[in-house]
Amino acid sequence: MASTATLSSLSLLLFLFSLCLQGTYGDYGGWESAHATFYGGGDASGTMGGACGYGNLYGQGYGTNTAALSTALFNNGLSCGSCYEMKCNDDPKWCLSASITVTATNFCPPNLALSNTNGGWCNPPLQHFDLAEPAFLQIAQYRAGIVPVSFRRVPCVKKGGIRFTVNGHSYFNLVLVTNVAGSGDVRAVSIKGSNTGWQPMSRNWGQNWQSNSYLNGQTLSFQVTTSDGQTVTSLNVAPSGWQFGQTYEGNQF
Repeated sequence: MASTATLSSLSLLLFLFSLCLQGTYGDYGGWESAHATFYGGGDASGTMGGACGYGNLYGQGYGTNTAALSTALFNNGLSCGSCYEMKCNDDPKWCLSASITVTATNFCPPNLALSNTNGGWCNPPLQHFDLAEPAFLQIAQYRAGIVPVSFRRVPCVKKGGIRFTVNGHSYFNLVLVTNVAGSGDVRAVSIKGSNTGWQPMSRNWGQNWQSNSYLNGQTLSFQVTTSDGQTVTSLNVAPSGWQFGQTYEGNQF
């Protein structure tokens, strides 16, 4: 009887622990099916820039393990920064055994002039990853061109804090948010000057967030919320003498 009670208590503890983990790390779901191609050249130089606004992916710390997402996955840019574990499957002629983790940094546009099975790989409703070439070559051979893959969302692991690059000009502060760990995909950003309260920013495009307040000469603080509902506050990230075009590092998930 005592052993049964002990087992019941242990099961309850494990259940509560799993709920805590889910609240901390988010529910990333199971494996799904898609296809993958590649672009950008052997050095991935053709992947720089992109629809997420990250610019130089080397300089921003994303490297070459990156992907452009099809319409079905891109979510009008809200998926920028999300991370996916991926492996090639069901094609023994071309698949390699390794799995990779990639960050969403770009959009793979549809090509409605081509069929979904012959060149229109990123057409809705297909789930498709156009990988940076070095990433693709970790899971499949070059000559394959396109391979079936299994993928799942995973937490992003980043070095250092969230980075805020302040662009624009007075009354138009355009802040690029990069290097976000955890869920990775930013859904809300707020900004606070040393002379203001917290103000929500609007998403301009990709992961560029906009404020029309005059914040020159004030220290800047930021709050970042990701799709799993987690929020990180970074106080006084930028000093009062901050300059447009500069990047400032805050806290991390």
